Amino acid sequence: MEGTPLDRSGADVSKLPGAELNTLRSRLCIHTMTTKPWSLSECVQNYEAAGIPAITVWRQVLDAPGIAALAASSLRVTSLCRGGFFPAVDAAGRQRAIDDNRQAIDQAAHIGAPLVVLVCGAVPGMPLSEARRHIADGIAAVVPHARAAGVKLSIEPLHPQYAADRSAVNTMAQARQICEKVNDPGRTDVGIAVDAYHVWWDDRLEAELTLAGSKGWIHAFHVCDWKSQQADSLNDRGLMGEGCIDLKGMRRQVEAAGFCGDIEVEIFSQRYWSTDQKTYLQQILTAYDQHV
Repeated sequence: MEGTPLDRSGADVSKLPGAELNTLRSRLCIHTMTTKPWSLSECVQNYEAAGIPAITVWRQVLDAPGIAALAASSLRVTSLCRGGFFPAVDAAGRQRAIDDNRQAIDQAAHIGAPLVVLVCGAVPGMPLSEARRHIADGIAAVVPHARAAGVKLSIEPLHPQYAADRSAVNTMAQARQICEKVNDPGRTDVGIAVDAYHVWWDDRLEAELTLAGSKGWIHAFHVCDWKSQQADSLNDRGLMGEGCIDLKGMRRQVEAAGFCGDIEVEIFSQRYWSTDQKTYLQQILTAYDQHV
């Protein structure tokens, strides 16, 4: 078996006090996309001030001041978002995607992120089976680079409403099958980022969590909520407790499958982005404590 002090998320738990691992607040991570109006430096400053222990960084906010602020902070870097988008209509496009994912891996290593989350991509009009072949081939092509950098790759299945243009990987089973194809025996270089928003509807979810967990392939767990009435299919996600997902139940299923890493709040919301972000951050803390 590989590396011992790593939990299923890739975090070095040997550096964390044992008591902290038993509290949900000590596992709280916020995505920079959740507070999109803030720069990386502002996210670092405000998350730290609010007592949030961990951060997932989106690539578009990476800049020298933010990276410096992150390095000087107490925040644990959970992951880097995002790589992926492997399908393309020609070989040149597929190679550009591979090159971009190698760059994402290098960026993750630079900021100390143990994994890169992959939104795998799709091309409108391309058969899903073909897109999935491109995805598996693209991931396989960058695994050696990731392994050399000490960075894991985490496939995030997206809700089927995004199958046309954002990801041809839409279920835990499809993600697991790619993991089976690209991982060497006993390896966890490629795993799964389980996002409640995208997989809550799947009647095979618990069984697939068990299968993935038995291989150490659950790398991440993202939370927000699914509102039954949405103004926008991409940018109107709910704060935890505003929708219909049994987040506590899903967390228990993920933990039963062996995952004990950070719980990442990832909310795309034009409504919340338009509000005062410090007030919003306090709402996130309250919702997390009550509903996760």
